[in-house]
Amino acid sequence: MQSEPETICNVAISFDRCKITSVTCSCGNKDIFYCAHVVALSLYRIRKPDQVKLHLPISETLFQMNRDQLQKFVQYLITVHHTEVLPTAQKLADEILSQNSEINQVHGAPDPTAGASIDDENCWHLDEEQVQEQVKLFLSQGGYHGSGKQLNLLFAKVREMLKMRDSNGARMLTLITEQFMADPRLSLWRQQGTTMTDKYRQLWDELGALWMCIVLNPHCKLEQKSSWLRQLKKWNNVDVCPWEDGNHGNELPNLTNALPQGANANQDSSNRPHRTVFTRAIEACDLHWQDSHLQHIISSDLYTNYCYHDDTENLLFDSQGWPLWHEHVPTACARVDALRSHGYPREALRLAIAIVNTLRRQQQKQLEMFRAQKKELLHRGVTSITNLEGWVGHPLDPIGTLFGSLMEACRVDDDSFHGFSDFMENLGQCKSLEYQHLPAHKFLEEGESYLTLAVEVALIGLGQQRIMPDGLYAQEKVCRNEEQLISKLQEIELDDTLVKIFRKQAVFLLEGGPYSGLGEVIHRESVPMHTFAKYLFTSLLPHDAELAYKTALRAMRLLVLESTAPSGDLSRPHHIASVVPNRYPRWFTLSHIESQQCELASTMLTAAKGDVRRLETVLESIQKNIHSSSHIFKLAQDAFKIATLMDSLPDITLLKVSLELGLQVMRMTLSTLNWRRREMVRWLVTCATEVGVYALDSIMQNWFTLFTPTEATSIVATTVMSNSTIVRLHLDCHQQEKLAGSARTLALQCAMKDPQNCALSALTLCEKDHIAFETAYQIVLDAATAGMSYSQLFTIARYMEHRGYPMRAYKLATLAMTHLNLSYNQDTHPAINDVLWACALSHSLGKNELAAIIPLVVKSVKCATVLSDILRRCTLTTPGMVGLHGRRNSGKLMSLDKAPLRQLLDATIGAYINTTHSRLTHISPRHYSEFIEFLSKARETFLIGGGGGVGPNLTPTLRMAISAFGMLAAANDYELCLIGVILLEKKAQFTHSLEHISAIITFPERNENSEHLSRHGKSSFSAEELVGAGQKKQGRRETRKEQKAQLELKADPVHSLRETRHFQFYLERYRTH
Repeated sequence: MQSEPETICNVAISFDRCKITSVTCSCGNKDIFYCAHVVALSLYRIRKPDQVKLHLPISETLFQMNRDQLQKFVQYLITVHHTEVLPTAQKLADEILSQNSEINQVHGAPDPTAGASIDDENCWHLDEEQVQEQVKLFLSQGGYHGSGKQLNLLFAKVREMLKMRDSNGARMLTLITEQFMADPRLSLWRQQGTTMTDKYRQLWDELGALWMCIVLNPHCKLEQKSSWLRQLKKWNNVDVCPWEDGNHGNELPNLTNALPQGANANQDSSNRPHRTVFTRAIEACDLHWQDSHLQHIISSDLYTNYCYHDDTENLLFDSQGWPLWHEHVPTACARVDALRSHGYPREALRLAIAIVNTLRRQQQKQLEMFRAQKKELLHRGVTSITNLEGWVGHPLDPIGTLFGSLMEACRVDDDSFHGFSDFMENLGQCKSLEYQHLPAHKFLEEGESYLTLAVEVALIGLGQQRIMPDGLYAQEKVCRNEEQLISKLQEIELDDTLVKIFRKQAVFLLEGGPYSGLGEVIHRESVPMHTFAKYLFTSLLPHDAELAYKTALRAMRLLVLESTAPSGDLSRPHHIASVVPNRYPRWFTLSHIESQQCELASTMLTAAKGDVRRLETVLESIQKNIHSSSHIFKLAQDAFKIATLMDSLPDITLLKVSLELGLQVMRMTLSTLNWRRREMVRWLVTCATEVGVYALDSIMQNWFTLFTPTEATSIVATTVMSNSTIVRLHLDCHQQEKLAGSARTLALQCAMKDPQNCALSALTLCEKDHIAFETAYQIVLDAATAGMSYSQLFTIARYMEHRGYPMRAYKLATLAMTHLNLSYNQDTHPAINDVLWACALSHSLGKNELAAIIPLVVKSVKCATVLSDILRRCTLTTPGMVGLHGRRNSGKLMSLDKAPLRQLLDATIGAYINTTHSRLTHISPRHYSEFIEFLSKARETFLIGGGGGVGPNLTPTLRMAISAFGMLAAANDYELCLIGVILLEKKAQFTHSLEHISAIITFPERNENSEHLSRHGKSSFSAEELVGAGQKKQGRRETRKEQKAQLELKADPVHSLRETRHFQFYLERYRTH
């Protein structure tokens, strides 16, 4: 691989009291951090100080030169860099020679090589412009993973600088914050009323937490804090500054407790403005470190007082003389974070231990208070909210801070703790424990370590009863922080010491009453403990199963979904009483919470396999506390899978639990819409099959509480009577018949309750039992006249024919016909096939059956094409050609002149005429071809009546008209067809014209006017004769428009008749009359 060519870079570094105060490099690399060349030169100077020649400041060197030397020095300098230095040198020379110049008013001259004054502030070099550009670039890239990662690295760099006590940390954070505040998306989101992305929101949280650390620097100057306070208030007053809870437009008062040392500590929170991400840092500016008790805690490991008096609430020491620190817990933990961040790990650890000891004492006191008031509270069934501000999910992350501080102490090598000589000497003897269990601190119980303390404070925080915060982001943050903390706990391997801590805290949480999230009585809107309880359950199960189940079962409740849950005694923050009730719609994470509840239940079911008593207890808890049918169904499926593992025999107890859950799902979803309902029903039958034949019989006996009639017949009974079920159950003949009898009984009950949807299934299921089959058939007949539709009756009729009951099929078909109504334009109706089938069935049974059904057809069907199709089929074969017993009948074809076909023929012709009139009323050019096709079908029907012409039963006028426009339709001459229909309409007035049309078109060789037609070269009728004959017959004068049309027709009869305007004239005339 060919290496890159070497490049020479000019690097300059300025030092001041062991700090790099400025750097320059000719490489041109633009970045927040030093380039590789600057780093290389710095390392070279550190590792090889002798190789870098040390010079006096340039002012000292110049002082040792005489005039000639100085002149030579200046001239050589200008010569070497004349293009760069000469303009500046000339300008300086002019100013020096001028008596009144500014440069002559100052004594001496600057020397950049001499360093800063002892009073000047020295700070590490920071390229502010590059910091601003980089942050602006990362923010402009939106929510991409890479940009967010880079910004988090910048925040980590700030923490690193703070830890090194580099004053540039605050400068760098200021630059970052300014770019965040200048992000144009803030205004856009505010205008649109949308929320920022979750990743971006977390960056703002980190920004606020860092400012909290900076203003809580225990050794910062008052001037610095005042400057930061002004800057924070300026950002805080910007309209687009993000709010702490992330909810723009939320008018509910904030439920956050004010910091106790703040100026507005006692102000009613309902009157406070919205809190921004900088509000806590602004409030923290009022905090101080001058408290003598606090100073003793963080500065000494021997700060004790054994004069204990348990008569005050805020004691400075506990019963063992160990120091306590009573302060708003998130604020106290913010002090710990500030100490850690500013490079004071020992002081942070001491304060963290004092806070944890205070929390443990508070937990014990709360337990004693609850025991004293237990009977009263349990009788009232209400609880007091003592923690409106939860520690897990809090913007300052107090529990995470304490846990992180203590875990850091666990991971530090023993050598780094030699500084703890005070309490190491007091221990006298110290034996090294496991890796995480470092030697015990002065203020810890015997056998405790930083690890046990970290685990215990995490359990205390996770088990705290706290109200669900307001807003989507805050609720999601609670879930996220809880899962993150539990994930860290899961990395710790439990030993006997930690198991004792788990047992101790589990008992505390169960007996803690309203102060614990696992207490007997909690507020309706407390944050559920499902995720935490699942971790406790899995951790305690191998060591104390009884306590594990007790904890998990207590955590199963979800009071926000229970209408009878206690509303809570909110007497102590009075302003909360009007805010907290009826907040159910604000539980944005409810679906996630329900899924965690389901996971906890599934974990208990899995662990309880084979234990009948515990399975019953878990089942009872699930049925009582889980309100989602989909989650109960999931649990039922999980239990079924666990009970029927391939490598073991089925667990019948767990199968029964699965079945019970499935039955509950059926009852819950019976009267509601659920897209998985059919899947649920099928699964329940499968589960009941695995349990046994008695389970199947039970669900069929009680089907009306579990299934709809359709489900019971189409799924349940059908599956029960299938061969696969019989084989699976290994049933003998007697058992098979008993089970089939239950299924048939179910089918008949369903058919009586819902004959429209269940009759066919009931008939199918009862085929092998004559009595049941006859009962089902009678149910169909009884329901046919009331609620069943023609489509349902036709379906059952076809089934009867298929099963060999043609007369029953015929009877059902006639009943179906009474419900049917086909209008003239429904020539594509789905029932047409059923009508044709019914007529074919009647025709096959005989003349009497056909004669009985034709009146029903004529009454129900008005569609001409359907009637003509039935007529055509009835004339092709003899009725009764296929008898009831398959005997062929050699009878004659039925006559169209006699009943029943005469009635059908008249109805068909009438339907064609009426349909023709109706279509002409709304006809348009795009319907012409369709209309001609319709007339062709009409002609075919008319020809059936007389063996090639029309039937003798028709009047001469109608006979001629039918023949005329039928032939015209066959010739695809739509204009003349329409004229023919018009003449048909006015047949009393145009009788001679009709006769003339019929003669010309049907029998042209016999017409006396054939010579007249031949003169025009067309095989058509004479339009002038048509109009003249019409005028003679009607005996009245035509309108002027009609007379004009006659004159045009006389000039060129055939051509003019086909002109659109004449066609439209006759069409409009038809519509008018």
